[in-house]
Amino acid sequence: MIIDIPSTTAGGVGKRLVELREKHGAVALGRVLTLVIVVDEADAEDAIESANKASHEHPCRIIAIIRGTSRGSARLDAQIRVGGDAGASEVVVLRTFGPLTGHQESIVVPLLLPDNPVVVWWPAEAPEAPSEDPIGSLAQRRITDVAACKRPIAALHDRVEGYRPGDTDLTWTRLTLWRALLAAALDQPPYESVSAARVVGGPDNASADLLAGWLAKCLDVPVTRTKASGVDGLLSVRLDRESGPITIERPDDENAVLTVPGRAERRVSLPRRTAAECLAEELRRLDPDEIYGEVIREGLKRQHETGKTTRTKAKVRR
Repeated sequence: MIIDIPSTTAGGVGKRLVELREKHGAVALGRVLTLVIVVDEADAEDAIESANKASHEHPCRIIAIIRGTSRGSARLDAQIRVGGDAGASEVVVLRTFGPLTGHQESIVVPLLLPDNPVVVWWPAEAPEAPSEDPIGSLAQRRITDVAACKRPIAALHDRVEGYRPGDTDLTWTRLTLWRALLAAALDQPPYESVSAARVVGGPDNASADLLAGWLAKCLDVPVTRTKASGVDGLLSVRLDRESGPITIERPDDENAVLTVPGRAERRVSLPRRTAAECLAEELRRLDPDEIYGEVIREGLKRQHETGKTTRTKAKVRR
């Protein structure tokens, strides 16, 4: 069910939510958090769809706030989605116009679920310091996605400069399967030390930079970040050891080839993760992601100081 409420106020939206709860049952019962999405009109529906999918694992109230033109008089157009149009959540879409575009937090606050955690997600462009943003300051967790920005590597630099505990980025979440596979490979005999590492990915692939930083921080070895032209994803990782290198190569968007000295090559599932999958993972924890913080603050710097950056043409195994 979708209910449009043009030219309204935050109080009017809250009153309508109460009416829906009284008429159709306790809509907000069992909601574990409030997820606030700060998004442009062009990306709004995709972001809401991803949040709806994530809400099946984390029932929540979703508030999508969309900034319209700052010209003209102040106006708030709202839309409430419940039932089949809202996944396992209730969705409140707020479109601001005129002077209201500069005071969006004043509209969001009255609609937050009382005594519940708040998570803010910027699906595309985000503030340089999310914790200092008026809406970001309301949240325990602040989720960004530099991969969706026009200049991902520059945006990643902004995340480094503006990092505060509670910040995270979906480019980091996309590495969960890669990190688990690498850790599992190292947790097998002969338990040798890694002497060097190499990460190959697209020139603007921020996940490859973060993976290189994570390896530099965890293994304390030189890590080469190779930028392969003509691709946009993460292609391969190599860990050099005395008995031979451990390598993971992903020739397509679904599978990878794991090579370990003395063993047969193994084909493993390593799909590209969707925004909904990454968002659901981030909503599982509301405490600061300390490992991400260490990689952002120390790992990237260590990789730049002890490793190197090279460029090559993409060569993918078929």
